[in-house]
Amino acid sequence: MATKAVTAGLAGDLPAERADGLRYVARQPILDLKGRVHAYELLFRSGPEQNFRGDGDMATRVMLDNTVVFGLERLTGGATAFVNCTRESLTENLVEILPPSMCVLEILENIEPTPDLVEICRRLKKNGFRIALDDFVWKPEYEPLVALADYIKVDFMISDERERHELLKRLQGSPVALLAEKIETQEQYKQACAEGFTLIQGYYFCRPELIQNRKIPSNRLTQIEILRMLRQESIDLQEVCPLVKQDTSLTYRLLRLINSPMYGMRQEINSVKTALIAVGEIGFRRLATLAITSELNGDQPLELLRMAFIRARFCELAAMQCGLDETEQYLVGLLSLLPAMLRVSMEELIQSLPLREKISAALSGAHIPERKLLDWLLAHEQGDWARCDALVAEYRMDRELLLSNYELAVVWAEAAIRFA
Repeated sequence: MATKAVTAGLAGDLPAERADGLRYVARQPILDLKGRVHAYELLFRSGPEQNFRGDGDMATRVMLDNTVVFGLERLTGGATAFVNCTRESLTENLVEILPPSMCVLEILENIEPTPDLVEICRRLKKNGFRIALDDFVWKPEYEPLVALADYIKVDFMISDERERHELLKRLQGSPVALLAEKIETQEQYKQACAEGFTLIQGYYFCRPELIQNRKIPSNRLTQIEILRMLRQESIDLQEVCPLVKQDTSLTYRLLRLINSPMYGMRQEINSVKTALIAVGEIGFRRLATLAITSELNGDQPLELLRMAFIRARFCELAAMQCGLDETEQYLVGLLSLLPAMLRVSMEELIQSLPLREKISAALSGAHIPERKLLDWLLAHEQGDWARCDALVAEYRMDRELLLSNYELAVVWAEAAIRFA
């Protein structure tokens, strides 16, 4: 699929040159109980070495430099950023390069709460920064920091219900926001809500409870049929027009997207037929896919749709450097989250999608080249740098191009989500 015309407007938003120090930067969403993005935690890695040394101070220095070069707002789409802080970054005033109104400084669990550190945090709060205590476990010596904290993060993987109950009792009456992290299942999400946590970090929303023996609604089948047609080398716009018109919501979304500044249409579009003629086949592929995916997302968290857009765009962009079909890879990224959107299994969805056998296998989790880009991105989302490196080595991929494509995909998805 041709992409130059579509990306031209967004590419200009990125810096002309990449900072030499930039290697991996991932973001993990922090959601409120209504599924809205409250913030993103930014995960940085300082170098491309095969065995990451875990040099926190260097990673923090690189992160601070890249927020200047790349722009913090682009990394988070304007949302608040949670940034891991080492003792050095705090005591040497390195974090003060960050915009206070956009940042929460995470005090790592291995930092000793000495009097000088507490005083530094008190000054940073006075200057507008918010403070979070990461992987928090109650210890009396942390009381001065608790008094300053805006957020307390509790890791559900290393704490049990009794420990959390005791912690929440100690914090009763405090204005601090309670953030449950490493929430990966719906059961953990429900437990965190029941215990009183108001913010959730983890990919539980990608793993909703599936509805057994659920039939896909007819309008969803129509949308999936359109997705199938979009995969073909050429599209008969006359044939696809009646399918689009069958779904009022889809028609509305399609027209809204076409009329948005994102696509820069110079004429007003007021019908599906006019829209198809105006944008042509290539434009329709992109517009329809965005509109359909938005509709399929339904009442699921918007972050799920944002991630689907990032995955789809990343896989499409990177496909050109990896000898893969761009259109197929766009669908691999996009459809990877369709089970979470529709709450049906991937096996059932694949039966409704006449995809090439290897693409179906890739979506089912097979370790094959057709899935390598999605696998890399899944590892990147989790901050699993060792897995990222292993895939780069196995498939001889270009690390710098992958990272550049990820950044482009994030910027593109942020623009797309505003009109989805």
